[in-house]
Amino acid sequence: MSTSKKTLDQERAAHAWDVVHGVKGKKEDEAKKFGTQAKKLPTRILASGLGQALAFLFAKGYAPELQEALTDWIAKRRPVAPGKDKRLLVRLIQEDADFQRYATAECLAYLQWLVRFADAEKLTDTQES
Repeated sequence: MSTSKKTLDQERAAHAWDVVHGVKGKKEDEAKKFGTQAKKLPTRILASGLGQALAFLFAKGYAPELQEALTDWIAKRRPVAPGKDKRLLVRLIQEDADFQRYATAECLAYLQWLVRFADAEKLTDTQES
């Protein structure tokens, strides 16, 4: 049995796989909204920034599971200080520019896997805005 450590990319893929399979068990329309919003999120991040993109999802009530997945992933990579709010959107507001840059790059890398798995599981619907 190998005891080699997983690469960061393998960890991203495993987390994204678990998230997509959790969402797949929901109602079909909720699962499709998740996949569609996940697919659109990288473009929104590049156009407006991570904070603005997450604020858009929050304001519209789109795919709360997507925000939870990103929050959880970033919290695993950069743990939240005790007593602080765990939500990624709040952390982006409260923490420094280095954290914002890190979170943006990491979310974009993570979303590559999430979108790929959502597409593979047919959870995307390009008609959703």
